[in-house]
Order: sequence, then C-alpha cells, then structure tokens
Amino acid sequence: MLNENLKTLRKEKGFSQEELASKVHVVRQTVSKWEKGVSVPDAEMLVQIAEVFEVPVSRLLGAELAEPEADAPDQRNEIAEQLMKINEQLVIKNNRTRKIIKWLIIIFVVIPVVLILLTSLAFSMFRTSGPAQQVVHEQEDTGYIDMML
Repeated sequence: MLNENLKTLRKEKGFSQEELASKVHVVRQTVSKWEKGVSVPDAEMLVQIAEVFEVPVSRLLGAELAEPEADAPDQRNEIAEQLMKINEQLVIKNNRTRKIIKWLIIIFVVIPVVLILLTSLAFSMFRTSGPAQQVVHEQEDTGYIDMML
C-alpha cells in the first residue's frame, strides 16, 4: 500500500523519481525500490516524504485517520505499527525469494553436476582398460609366431 501511495502522490505532484530522490536526499534507485515494494523508508524518511508531498504520514501509509496534531503519540504509534506490518511482509517476501533462488541453484547447478559425474562413472566402468587389450595382442602375436615356426 505504501508503495502505491508513494507512486500516486509523486505523479500527482508531477515529480520524477529523480526529483523526489533529490528532495529527500536519496538516490533514484531507492525511490524505485520504495515504489516497487522491495524496501520501505524508515520513520524519519516517511516524515520527510510526507512534508515534500504536503500530506500526513498516515496518508502515505494508507490509513484513514483523522488529522491529529503532528506530534500526537497516537499517530506515531499507528505509524510504527503500520511500518512493522510492512517490514514483516517484506521479510516474508524476501524469505520466499531466497527459497526460490536456493531451489533454482539446486535444480540448475547441483543436479547437472551429479548427472555428469554419474555418467562419467558409468562410462569408466564399461570401458575396457589398456592392459587387457595388451594381453589380447600378445596372444595374437604368439599365435602368429607359433604358426610361423
């Protein structure tokens, strides 16, 4: 919700990501991450963003709250709770992403390596060794010599 609100408010004000980033003293990529929901700004940064957009922090977070005083403890508690929920959701999302990456590595790296090793082992078991071929040739040579005598 925060990511959608940031993007909407930025477009309403006619700011590019670069312009918003310079107003709150971050790089453009940080604003992009906020808008994609990859990360969230901390509480102090939310206050700065709200000032730039001239809206209460609660609007950034998507809450329908009455306009209390700027320093009211209730509003700060609500903001803290919403940030905690957003961070929990990001942790869950990041954990899922890590699990997916782990399984992709297993599928595309470990399994092919194991298959290659098993294949090479199988070929080495069925391949005849050098000394056995030499014995065959020696017998043929002696047979040939016996015929010659």
